[in-house]
Amino acid sequence: MSETNRNRLLLAVALLLAAIYLFPLYWMYITALKTGSEMFRTPPSFWPDDPQWSIFPFVFQLKGMGLFLWNSTVIASGSVALIAVLGTGAAYVLARYRNVWVDVGLFLVLMLQVLPASLMITPIFVLFTLTGILDYPRMAVILAIAAKSMPFFIVLVRATFMSVPMELEEAALVDGNSRVGAFWSIVLPLARNGILVAAILIFMQAFGEFVYSKSLIQEIELQPSSVGLNAFMGPNTNEWNRIMAFASIYVTPILATFVLLQRRIVSGLTSGALK
Repeated sequence: MSETNRNRLLLAVALLLAAIYLFPLYWMYITALKTGSEMFRTPPSFWPDDPQWSIFPFVFQLKGMGLFLWNSTVIASGSVALIAVLGTGAAYVLARYRNVWVDVGLFLVLMLQVLPASLMITPIFVLFTLTGILDYPRMAVILAIAAKSMPFFIVLVRATFMSVPMELEEAALVDGNSRVGAFWSIVLPLARNGILVAAILIFMQAFGEFVYSKSLIQEIELQPSSVGLNAFMGPNTNEWNRIMAFASIYVTPILATFVLLQRRIVSGLTSGALK
C-alpha cells in the first residue's frame, strides 16, 4: 500500500471514530429540537420535521438555568484556584527533591486518585458536619473536589516541572536569586502551559461534578447545573426533549471553553504536561 493510500485510510478511520464518538452529542441536540410525538417515532428521524428552537429559552427560564450555571462556574473556579495554589507547590517539590520518601509520597498521591467519589463522600460528609464546614455548602463542595482532583493535577504538573532543566535554576541561584525567586521568575513561566492544561481539565471536571454537589448542597439556589439536570428525572419522566435541551445548554459552555482553548491545550500537551 502506498503512502498516500495509507494516509487516506487512516483519515477515513479517524473520521469514522470521530463520528461514532460525537454521535451521542449530536443526538442530544437533535432530540431537544423534536416534538413529543416525533421523539418516539419508529424508525427515528435524524433531523426534526419542525425544529422547536423555542425550547431552549423556555427551559432556560423555566428551570432558572442562569443560577445553576453560575453556581457551577463558582464551584469549578473555586476548585481550580485552590488546586492551582496548593498543587503547583506540591508538584514542584515532588519534581525537584527526589528521594525515597518523595517517591512514597507520590505513590500515596496516586492512590488517592483511584478512590471513587461515591466512596469518599461518607467520610467527607461526616468530617464537614463535625467541623461546621457543611454550613457553607459551596465551600464544602469546593474542598471535596480539591481533595479528589489534587492528585490528578499534581501528577500532570510534576511532569511539566521535570521537563524544565535544573541548570536554569542553578544559574539563577548563582546570580543571587533565592530558591523562591528562581521558582517565580524562571520555572513558573516555563511551566505555565502545563499548569494551564491541568487547570482546564480540572475546571471541566469540576463543572460537571455531581456526587459531592448532590450530597452536600441541599439549598436549590446553591446547586450546580448537574444537580439541576437530575431534578428532571423521575419514575414517570417522558419529557426527553426538555431534558436534552437542559443538557445542551449545560454542556455547550464546556464545549465552547475547550474549542477556544484548544491551541493552549495542544501546546501544553506537547510541552510535556502529559508526558
